[in-house]
Amino acid sequence: MITTFEKQDTNADSSSPLYRSRLLLVIAAVLIVLPVGCVKSSGKNLLPLTLLWTDGTPDQGYRQAMREFVQGISSYARGFDAGFIVIPQNGIELVTDTGDTAGTPVADYLDAISGVGQEDLYYGYNGDNVATPSDTSAYLKGFLDITRTYEKKVLAIDYCSTTSFMDDSYSKNNANGYISFAANHRGLDNIPAYPAVPYNVNASNITMLADAQNFLYLINPSAYDTKANFLGAMQNTNYDVVLIDLFFNDGSQLSSADVDSLKKKNNGGDRLVICYMSIGEAENYRYYWQPGWFPGNPPWLGARNPSWPGNYKVRYWDPAWQAIIYGDDSSYLKKIMDAGFDGVYLDIIDAFDYWENHW
Repeated sequence: MITTFEKQDTNADSSSPLYRSRLLLVIAAVLIVLPVGCVKSSGKNLLPLTLLWTDGTPDQGYRQAMREFVQGISSYARGFDAGFIVIPQNGIELVTDTGDTAGTPVADYLDAISGVGQEDLYYGYNGDNVATPSDTSAYLKGFLDITRTYEKKVLAIDYCSTTSFMDDSYSKNNANGYISFAANHRGLDNIPAYPAVPYNVNASNITMLADAQNFLYLINPSAYDTKANFLGAMQNTNYDVVLIDLFFNDGSQLSSADVDSLKKKNNGGDRLVICYMSIGEAENYRYYWQPGWFPGNPPWLGARNPSWPGNYKVRYWDPAWQAIIYGDDSSYLKKIMDAGFDGVYLDIIDAFDYWENHW
């Protein structure tokens, strides 16, 4: 059975002065023994040394590689449909060139995206149903507000199940001008019974992401025994946007008719249907996975993610991995587009954190 879950990495704070200082010492040591050009260690596939941190500011290699990956996905999709929606989740530091709120917004990246997704803004950062520390919320909010100045939609996902916490999550996000979803299951496998109707429910026709007032994030359909029941459950809701997976439990791909059946809210208004796709990790339950693959074979396949069985880090800058994601009719993105989705929701954007800490 295919099971799709939201994935979250927990890494060291790579933006801290102490971390940067230690890294600079390591780089200095490497420079003593290696010529400028590239770094090779234990067979790891690394970016050119000139792209690693050299002046105490966030590296422009792994981060820029992810920006360019997202930009490539957007350019390819919008070559077919100029209005195709592209939403990266997490990795919000990519919106500025220095990875802090004092940096310059990266126009090419912001132009390539329609909005951003952010998990754990007010609940879930240190555990489900636990309030996120105020300084963490403020840190994330600084970047999210930069994206809003560029008229990009913010989709916030908090993980909480106490009704008062859910109310607080919706209220705070709404006050910030964000649309939000209070998920009472980290697995994103259900339609919460509370609130009884979506926050800011409306019967308007939602034809652009900018018009959306709420959304449903349901990418693991394992609670539904049939595809018909899964689709029926969503058809009976009034969410403005539904974020779902391309595949049902048995591995079958949703058809264009399936996707089209979700584009009307129960109250008659039009809505958007957006597809989840992980680009920073490979998943061994996906159609592209080949027998015999293991870390290092193919070369772009990295270590297993111990927190999420079946998920593996990828060297996302590698053309062979990127070709699986987009570029021709057999690619993952083209399958999503051919199924009639209005856009794509990109996960594991923050994979740059892993590679910055594991080179």
